[in-house]
Amino acid sequence: MSKVPKEITLELVRVTEAAALMASRHLGRGNKETVDKIASDSMRGMLDYIDMKGVVVIGEGEKDNAPMLYIGEKVGNWEEDTPELDIAVDPIDGTRLVAYGLPNAISVIAATDRGAIEYLPTFYSYKLAVGPELAGKLDINASIRENLRVAAAILNIDISELTVVILNRERHREIIEEVRRVGARIKLISDGDIAAAIATALPESYVNIYLGIGGSPEAILAAAALKSLGGEIQLKLWPIDENERNLMAEKGYDANRVYKTDDLIKSDNVIFAATGVTDGDLLRGVKYTKNIAITESLVMRSKTKTLRRIISHHNLKYKTIPLKSEGEVRFLNGKKTTNNKMK
Repeated sequence: MSKVPKEITLELVRVTEAAALMASRHLGRGNKETVDKIASDSMRGMLDYIDMKGVVVIGEGEKDNAPMLYIGEKVGNWEEDTPELDIAVDPIDGTRLVAYGLPNAISVIAATDRGAIEYLPTFYSYKLAVGPELAGKLDINASIRENLRVAAAILNIDISELTVVILNRERHREIIEEVRRVGARIKLISDGDIAAAIATALPESYVNIYLGIGGSPEAILAAAALKSLGGEIQLKLWPIDENERNLMAEKGYDANRVYKTDDLIKSDNVIFAATGVTDGDLLRGVKYTKNIAITESLVMRSKTKTLRRIISHHNLKYKTIPLKSEGEVRFLNGKKTTNNKMK
């Protein structure tokens, strides 16, 4: 089996930077479909520059429903002797956040050994994410009251000092009310649960637990980051309709099974990269000043447990980004270039 090489770490950052930069040009314009399309297009174009035989296993959807970054799509240059890797992407986690100028939107990618990413048959999962101090200490099957009591005891704080992050959705009314009854603090978010799950493992975020029902693909990407940070994610499949329940039954999936970090990412060698699009708890968003775009990114490698924050300054007069759909390289300001080489 090919191993994910450390040499592609910076290349993955350049991929998320490209998606974040292109998406940021549409900040606040109210069109989340355009945000997703341009981010996917630039991310897909950048991936072809990487020395790897990559296959998208978490992406924009099935081949019939996604023009690019679909499940099973080959990415990378596929040159001889390059590593065989599984790729998980979310060009923009929080397209609506970008479309309406709201915080916490990020661009995300993870790469690991071929066959190391678990397939989840349901679109949604019930998830519990925590940082290193609580990893292995809570139980997704336990009551919310019990988990909060245990967390407070382990962290040596009062329950009223715990902060739980929850997506603000109607399906979470009971969860929200239970956390309130127990006495913990709640941070409600409108979108962007990858960043929320990762934030539990970063002390400067001042949140302790992520809890609730969210996307299964997002859980995989969060697991890739938490594996590097020493945190943990637990999840249970959450079918949304009879079709998904039947699919689970046909393929032999156990609705009661608890998946943990190592079940979702079955390799100790995974690289995770994310770039901020709008300001958030995890990363600062793209900033523009006098023909310069400034990005902030996180990149992690689980093998060495290394985390890097990268601040990049992109000169708009020279910065070019390849768009897969047009088969050409463009300047970030939208102008076409006759030189089809990326800068």
